Amino acid sequence: MTGWLALLLAGLLEIAWALGLKYSDGLTRLWPSLAMLIAIALSFALLGLALKSVSFGTAYAVWTGIGAAGTVTIGMLAFGEPASVWRVTCLSLIIAGMLGLKLTSDH
Repeated sequence: MTGWLALLLAGLLEIAWALGLKYSDGLTRLWPSLAMLIAIALSFALLGLALKSVSFGTAYAVWTGIGAAGTVTIGMLAFGEPASVWRVTCLSLIIAGMLGLKLTSDH
């Protein structure tokens, strides 16, 4: 598995654990809470794997960016959170920043 693929999967698991946290109802529901903990552990493991070949700063920024952008997008699409021009513009800037880091990466 390449470092960038591991990083993408780690970021997707960031989104998964955020959803698990939402559905855990304050960590009072067992299965969503367990799913969240598993997603966190797998996300960290994949981030660790990615760090073998992707630089630290880039990997961390992309990892958190995928989680943040994905969570905001799901919030807008699935939970009716506002999708104003400013929110979508800011979301686009996060995505553009991650792409810029990938394109300027040495690995």
